[in-house]
Amino acid sequence: MALPWSSDISFKYFRWEIQGHVDREVWKQAGDAGMLCKNIPAEAGGHGADFFSAVLLWEEQMYCNAIGSSFPLHSDIVAPYIAHLGTKEQKERIIPKMKSGEMIGSIAMTEPSAGSDLQGIKTVAKPDGDDWILNGSKVFISNGYLSDVCIVVAVTNTEVKKIAYGISLFIVERGMKGFTRGRPENKLGQKTIDICQLYFDDVRLPKDAVLGEINKGFYYLMEQLPRERLLVGGIGQAHSEFMFEKTRSFVNDGHASGQPLSNSQVVQHKLAELKTDICFGRSFADQCFRLYNEGRLNSSMSSMVKYWCTDLANRVASECIQLHGETGCMWENDVSRAFIDSRVQSIYGGSNEIMKELIARDIIS
Repeated sequence: MALPWSSDISFKYFRWEIQGHVDREVWKQAGDAGMLCKNIPAEAGGHGADFFSAVLLWEEQMYCNAIGSSFPLHSDIVAPYIAHLGTKEQKERIIPKMKSGEMIGSIAMTEPSAGSDLQGIKTVAKPDGDDWILNGSKVFISNGYLSDVCIVVAVTNTEVKKIAYGISLFIVERGMKGFTRGRPENKLGQKTIDICQLYFDDVRLPKDAVLGEINKGFYYLMEQLPRERLLVGGIGQAHSEFMFEKTRSFVNDGHASGQPLSNSQVVQHKLAELKTDICFGRSFADQCFRLYNEGRLNSSMSSMVKYWCTDLANRVASECIQLHGETGCMWENDVSRAFIDSRVQSIYGGSNEIMKELIARDIIS
């Protein structure tokens, strides 16, 4: 594995896959290297770099096939909620530790009956004096097992016609009584990202655990989801480029019947198709990065880039495996791992079927 952290990374990577998560020291190493919370404002406790610096970090991780890293989730999905919505105390207490890798962040939306659609949320927080009592559970939570700080989406007003308009965000931290988590799930791919179930059994939350305003959670999620979808799409695009370059090198070096594989017209045409698709994806992804940086990326375009680039990653992965032949089916092969790791990209962050619904809704209206 061409990953950057140490010379014995292959052994460590296999061990991380078996245990279902990287070691906590990896997070601290990433923090020491300045890889975390890059785009979070300095006044909020982050590095204060521009958005494109964060994009470069996503892409460089994909170019070394480190899709089994949840640094982007931590830095570019979880941390922005706290940076934009948190009180001065919340930001000062949490973000510097997220920046250093001392605290690991997660966000808990998904439930057994609420995936891409938030209407099915059953986790409830009820007021008790100045505190809130949280009950419920979440599933498939990335960084859930290792996380020290988790943004939990919960219903706080059951009287509204649509549950989405009665939800709030809470900061739930490791060690709070009644907050437990399951073991890391054994997943199809991205095995070094810990994903688990979270359980909340009468968790007492002080009033300063509320993130933003009560019953405004849906609006906050809608504000941040375009960034999340752009991140997932950007990762899919860069991962496609990684797989293509690995495959291009393979067909130039590999031989069949005494000739380089790249001499075959069939192989040449397949590479031409892939390269063209990848270039179209890159052009669109870069346009969306610019629009987001200017504050002009709308929900429809963020859904488009998420849907297109993650579908692209799956198509490229499948074709690259085919071009590698039996070699591509060996677990030690980078493209083999990339093929498995790519599959979930069209599901998480909102399934691509939901992305099409959102795009179509904007077209029809």
